[in-house]
Amino acid sequence: MTPANVVCWFEFPVSNLKKASAFYNAVLKTELMEQQMGPNVTAVFPTAEQSGVGGHLYEGKPPAKGTGPTIHLVAPDRLEDAMARVFDSGGEVVSPVIDIPAGRFAYCLDPDGNSFGLFAA
Repeated sequence: MTPANVVCWFEFPVSNLKKASAFYNAVLKTELMEQQMGPNVTAVFPTAEQSGVGGHLYEGKPPAKGTGPTIHLVAPDRLEDAMARVFDSGGEVVSPVIDIPAGRFAYCLDPDGNSFGLFAA
């Protein structure tokens, strides 16, 4: 059986949950929801009606800068505006905008060195 989505959940380990939540809240213009999940307090990325593929932040040991997997997150507005918020919030944009048939994206790093892409259709 082939699943509807290959990804079902993602996790970013961060050194400080509150600071990392503030970074992603600023970049994505959202409010991560803090909640107890198993043994950890997490900050969950909201999805429409809580039905989309999502993920969370948790306090843990981030991988060495730029070496972990790359999760692509949807930019809430113009890709260039979201890229500027990455820089303004203490992260790094590490690629130019890349055009692909489905849209455009750029590779970024959060302040802990987690790799993520910002995507816009």
